[in-house]
Amino acid sequence: MTNTGFRIYTKINRPLNEVVEAFKGVPVANIGDCVNRSSCIDAKIRPMNGAPLLGTALTVKARPGDNLMLYKAIEMAQPGDVIVVAAQGEMANATVGELMITWAERKGVAGFIIDGAIRDVDAIKNMNIPVYAAGINPNGPYKEGPGEINVPVPLRGVVVRPGDILVGDGDGIIVIAPEEAADILEKAKAVTVKEAGFMKAIEANNWDVSWVEKMLKEKGCEFIEEACK
Repeated sequence: MTNTGFRIYTKINRPLNEVVEAFKGVPVANIGDCVNRSSCIDAKIRPMNGAPLLGTALTVKARPGDNLMLYKAIEMAQPGDVIVVAAQGEMANATVGELMITWAERKGVAGFIIDGAIRDVDAIKNMNIPVYAAGINPNGPYKEGPGEINVPVPLRGVVVRPGDILVGDGDGIIVIAPEEAADILEKAKAVTVKEAGFMKAIEANNWDVSWVEKMLKEKGCEFIEEACK
């Protein structure tokens, strides 16, 4: 017998800690350039403080405006888990606030990603635990359920699976499949080295962007030697 829509999977296939930690300090934009710009979560889910995010996904599929399953998820969480709440972008009620986030931080939770609203933002913006959310609303949540824990969840066009690696900074969040992590990390580090070279060239005022002119001509851009009328 199953109870689809109201169930909890108690285990996560988490990647090794060293696999996750290897992404520490790697810019989200650089990682995104290595995955065909396809795994970044929509910018509507934005940082609520300046703390960088890194950890593995513990997912919650929540009824909009309800946080019963989120309470259970925090109780289940292990240090290094990022709690991801798919609340369908509902803004009428906050899903989480200062008390729950403080509790989670003390348990070692590595961050929150909420596709919905939060509250107590004046306190949260000064916390060391990263919090990303789609908005803010002082209205509190309901605690009725149903919901699911540790199932794949949709997050603004990107599917997050339990155990996925999550990296976040001021630009946003990217989702990394653990089985692809080593390859993506190698490519992202190469991008970082390349961009450091570009920055040196810019500082020396000799950054070569001659490829732009060539590409425009190859694509058939029309050059008109007069002012637009």
